[in-house]
Amino acid sequence: MTIDRIFAYLACAALSVALVGCDRRSQNSTRPAAPAAVAPAAPPPEPHDAGAVTVDEGMLRDLRVTTAAAEQRSGDDMLTLLGELEVDQRRYAEVGAPVPARVTRLAAQLGDRVTAGQMLAELSSHDLGRVRADYLSARARLTLAEAALERKRGLAAEKIVPLREVQEAEAAVAELRAGLRSAGAEISAFGVEAPAETADSENGAASSSFALRSPIAGVVIERAAVLGQMLDPATAAFRIGDLSTLWLTVHAFERDAVRIQNGVRARLVFPALPGQDFEGEVTLVGRQVDPESRTIPVRIDVRNAGGALRPGMSASAVLPVGGASGRTVVSVPVAAVQRVRNEWCVFLPQDLRTFEIRRIGRGRDLGGEIEVLSGLKAGETVVVDGAFLLKARAEQGEAGHDDH
Repeated sequence: MTIDRIFAYLACAALSVALVGCDRRSQNSTRPAAPAAVAPAAPPPEPHDAGAVTVDEGMLRDLRVTTAAAEQRSGDDMLTLLGELEVDQRRYAEVGAPVPARVTRLAAQLGDRVTAGQMLAELSSHDLGRVRADYLSARARLTLAEAALERKRGLAAEKIVPLREVQEAEAAVAELRAGLRSAGAEISAFGVEAPAETADSENGAASSSFALRSPIAGVVIERAAVLGQMLDPATAAFRIGDLSTLWLTVHAFERDAVRIQNGVRARLVFPALPGQDFEGEVTLVGRQVDPESRTIPVRIDVRNAGGALRPGMSASAVLPVGGASGRTVVSVPVAAVQRVRNEWCVFLPQDLRTFEIRRIGRGRDLGGEIEVLSGLKAGETVVVDGAFLLKARAEQGEAGHDDH
């Protein structure tokens, strides 16, 4: 076979192979395509209430939810001041021994409620025994002098003695009466009364014992006296105070103090009594600026009807400044307002586990409270403690909804 024939043979074979491949591709193109596998339908999303959040019982125990009612309050500019409670100085007394004296009996204990004139302790003083004896002696001398004066007056009437002796007797009686009054004043300095006319040294009128009494009605808030102790007149043995009204003294910078008016009502919050609100009335704005702190003391009278307040407690007072306009607003505690889904909201209890998410219009910060412009009415109950965790729960539920 020649070379030309070999090349011709190979060309024919290649052409046959190409024709066979084209025929197969044509058959494949006309063959119907297999049906695609149908994907299972996605389950419908679970219903999600965007206006409420529900928590399980375990989380509810951890929340420790507390609630408060939205309040209708003054819409004036508010000022928050810090201060400390003290006793009302108009109803307070420090009781001590008038002279060095020993405590022989205690009649009142710390915390006891006493009345005006009630005995607090029995004391013994040699000085009192001495002045009582002097008083009895002066009274006895006066009695004798008065009797002598009467006799001389009778004798003078009968011309038996001269009038001069009567005058001398009258002068002696007047001098003795002055001495008796002086002795009685010394006894009164001990806070006790002079012995009665019929009393004498034999029935205890010259005793060295006397009672230490309370000058006011109130509560024994401090007792320094101890049985057998020698009391110093410079040291208070008892401190008595009427705790039905206390003073809260706060300190305002001078620029704020000049805007505070007597008679305005203040809202008081005590860290020791969370969740309890108290009210007071401004009764005094100081007249002098403290040169170091540049503040002015402001006194607020606080009624202590329940007896829960104690002198020394710290507190914050929220009070209007600049005069009362009469405008009122709705307010809730700061902790009740949370930002959920980029909107300010509060949570309202619906039942034990469900809380409505209520959108509100947030206004000014009123010192511990937030002004509510819209979305809430006075008297509606909102969650305070636990609101932040409810917000987290609501946002967690929203994120889980978006994942579907």
